[in-house]
Amino acid sequence: MVRVVLYFCDAFCKTTDIMFENLSDRLELAFKGLKGEGTLTEINIAESIKEIRRALVGADVNYKIAKEFTDKIKEEALGTQNVLKSVKPGELMVKIVMDGLVDLMGGQTAGVNLKDNPSIFLIAGLQGSGKTTFSGKLAHFLKTKKSKRPLLVACDVYRPAAINQLTVLGEQIGVKVFSDLESKDPTDIARRAIAFAKSNQHDVIIVDTAGRLAVDEEMMAEIERIKATISPSETLFVVDSMTGQDAVNTAQTFNERINYDGVVLTKLDGDTRGGAALSIKYTVGKPIKFVSTGEQMETLDVFHPERMAQRILGMGDIVSFVEKAQEQFDEVEAKRLEKKIKKNKFDFNDFLSQLAQIRKMGDLKSLMNMIPGMGKMTKNLDIDESAFNKVEAIIFSMTPKERENPELLNMSRKQRIASGCGIKVHEVNQFIKQFDEMRKFMHMMSKGNNMQRMMGGAKNMRGGLPMG
Repeated sequence: MVRVVLYFCDAFCKTTDIMFENLSDRLELAFKGLKGEGTLTEINIAESIKEIRRALVGADVNYKIAKEFTDKIKEEALGTQNVLKSVKPGELMVKIVMDGLVDLMGGQTAGVNLKDNPSIFLIAGLQGSGKTTFSGKLAHFLKTKKSKRPLLVACDVYRPAAINQLTVLGEQIGVKVFSDLESKDPTDIARRAIAFAKSNQHDVIIVDTAGRLAVDEEMMAEIERIKATISPSETLFVVDSMTGQDAVNTAQTFNERINYDGVVLTKLDGDTRGGAALSIKYTVGKPIKFVSTGEQMETLDVFHPERMAQRILGMGDIVSFVEKAQEQFDEVEAKRLEKKIKKNKFDFNDFLSQLAQIRKMGDLKSLMNMIPGMGKMTKNLDIDESAFNKVEAIIFSMTPKERENPELLNMSRKQRIASGCGIKVHEVNQFIKQFDEMRKFMHMMSKGNNMQRMMGGAKNMRGGLPMG
C-alpha cells in the first residue's frame, strides 16, 4: 500500500499550501542559520530565537505566548551550549524547540472518559465549526476502534438541516440517531435520549448541540442547562482551526461558562497557520483531544503533541502513518497482491481495491506529510482527490474481462469506455498509460524493498491521472 501512496504523490499535482507550511518553512530558516557553526553561542542563539518568535507570531500565535516560549527556548539553549559540544548546533536547537512545542501543546496525549455506562459526550462550539460532522466521526471512532455502541442525539433544534445531516451520517456509519422534530427543547430531548440509550443498550451517547456565539447570553445559558441536566462524562469544545487566534479567544470564553474537558480541532487540512493548535492548551489549560481533517468519517485522529511537533518541524509522523495503514491492512490480501505484482499481473480490480484502502486512511496529502522526508517533496503539490472519481468511472466502464486483462484495451474498447463514462478518449489513454507505468514500477520494486529507490521512482515519474 505504501508503494501506491508514494506513486500517487506525483499523479495528483497542483500548487497549494499545506498544514503549517509557513510555520515549518520559517522554523527551518531559523535552524539553517546554525548550520556550519561549531557551537551554540549567545549571538547565534539570539538570532535563531528572533526568527523562531517571528515564525510563531506569523502563525497567529499570541505575541505574549510566542515571547514566553522563545524565552524558555533561549534559556534552555544557553544552558546546554557548554555541555553538549558533540551535538551539532542546528540539531540541538531543533531538539530543544521540539521539546518546547510538545510541552506547549500539552505534553502528553489526553484520553477520554469511557468508564461510565453510558458515557455521555456533550459537543459544543460555534456555528460552522464542524460539530455535527465531528459528532458523526466520534461515533464512528468509538464504534470501530473502541467497540462501543454509540447513540447520536440531535439537539440542534434551530437548524433542521443539522438534524437531517446527523441522520444521514448515522445511516452512513450504522449508528442510531435520536431526534424529535416536534420538540424545541434541547434539554428535554437530551434527557429522553439518555433514557432511550439505557433501555436499548447504548453504552455511549453523543449529544450534538446548536452552534452558539459566546456573546449570545440566551444560547450560552441553554448549553449550561443541558450540561447541568445530563452531567456528561466529557464536554468537548469544537474549534475551526482555520480561525487561528480568534478560535483561542472563543475557546477561553466558552470554558469560563461550561468548563469543558477538552478541545477538538477541525479542518486541519485547510489553510491552517497553526495558531490554535499551538496556543489553546497554554491559554485555556484544557488539552486538545482530537484533530479532524476532511469530510470522511475515518478522518478523525487522537491528538498526540509529540507527533504534531514532529510534523511542524518537517520530521513527518511515521507512527501515525503506520497505524493508519495497519487499520486497513489485510494480510491475506497483501500476500495475494504481492504474488500478482511479482508476476506483473496487477490489474484494475487490484487497483480499485488498493484505492479504496488508501481513501479510508484519510486525506492523501496529509498521509504523504506523515512520511519522513516526504513533506518537502509534496510541499508544492495539491493532491486532487476528485480525480479518483474519474478513475473509478473509467474502470467501472470496463468489462470484467478488461479489468482482469489490461492488455486487451485496444482503441475500439477505449472509445467504448470513454463513451460509457462521458469523457474523452485521450483521458482514458492518459490513465491507462499511467497505470502501465505504475504496474511496471511496482513490479520493479517487488524485487527489493529499498525505500530510497521507491521514493526516487515515484518522484521521477511523469504524467498524471486524468484531471477534472
